[in-house]
Amino acid sequence: MKGDGLTADISPAEARRIALTAQGFNGPERDGEVTAARLRRTIAQLGLLQVDSVNVLSRAHYLPLFSRLGAYDRALLDRVVVDRPRRFFEYWGHEASILPIDCHPLMRWRMERARAGKDIWGRLEPFAKERRGEADALLERIARDGPIAASDLESTTAEKGMWAWSDVKHALEWLFWAGLVAATHRRNSFERVYDLPERVLPRAVLDVPTPSRADAQRQLLARAGQALGIATAGDLRDYYRLPASDAPLPIAQLVEEGTLTPVRVRGWKQQAYLHSNARAGRKTSGAALVSPFDPLVWHRDRTERLFRFRYRLEIYTPQHKREHGYYVLPFLLDGALVARVDLKADRKAGVLVVQQATVEPDAPPETIPALVAELRRMADWLELPDLGSGPITGIGPAVSAAG
Repeated sequence: MKGDGLTADISPAEARRIALTAQGFNGPERDGEVTAARLRRTIAQLGLLQVDSVNVLSRAHYLPLFSRLGAYDRALLDRVVVDRPRRFFEYWGHEASILPIDCHPLMRWRMERARAGKDIWGRLEPFAKERRGEADALLERIARDGPIAASDLESTTAEKGMWAWSDVKHALEWLFWAGLVAATHRRNSFERVYDLPERVLPRAVLDVPTPSRADAQRQLLARAGQALGIATAGDLRDYYRLPASDAPLPIAQLVEEGTLTPVRVRGWKQQAYLHSNARAGRKTSGAALVSPFDPLVWHRDRTERLFRFRYRLEIYTPQHKREHGYYVLPFLLDGALVARVDLKADRKAGVLVVQQATVEPDAPPETIPALVAELRRMADWLELPDLGSGPITGIGPAVSAAG
């Protein structure tokens, strides 16, 4: 700690610098070629990329890399996550996630829980119990016929509704959660394709001995600590969605071994922990739009604690009750969250639409021009020739001029 000038009493500004550095927001300038190696390094630094089906702007897993690296070829990421030998796999990390392949043994306790019908969605539980035979028959078909998706097995359309899955989808989802099948890739429709784990994952990974639940969770908490830099116990366990009751012992063990150091952050009510590799980067300049599913902001309590920025995901909020919009991205400028924008990619018209924007009361004067420049950068990356905006006070004319 002394080498980085860190003390056991940390200011809020220093905590922000530590968090931003750990999350990769003080790296090289966001220009130049983004290679496959840079993509792999950044995913490894974050520990995972959350996957989500919402596509009003871009799929969730593409955006954190753009925020940190700038424009890159999304098709390159598609290849990176499925290239053989597999370096990544999809599973339940922080929700559905793309994870480094060496994380697979650390998730087996979760797979074992799912096989017993525990810690999974209620609609999947029957396939661990009274409907297990149906799941086993589906598994036998995959073993015989090879990779399949749910749509390959159903000729009828499922009941309408966001959460209305067919029995086949439920059975496949349970097999996936239980680790009995693995995702080979996702189709353009974002539908998962499944196969047997031994036909997807490297044999060297499958042969790694399965750690105990306690050991696996300790390693996951250590990874969370490194990705966050500085964090409360709640922040640490939220990263990989670990049960609250499981966290105290492994955190205490990480403190005892020196991986985590208890510290006090002025203004924080909770005990904080500093990872042994954390450093307070001096560079906090630069701008980035941050996805709702970005690990920098996905834990809303932490976001408010770090940045004094109250942020909520309003996708599932009725439109008339939304405060800031449907798909709202915070705007990071020089180490502070200074604005938020509700964005939509109108692909048919070729326009990145700013549906709503809010600038924070204490934002610096350069916020609007910096935000517009970042919107232009995002539009170019998404291959949208124009920027568009409704009659938004303060930013509307600037967006219109830039578009």
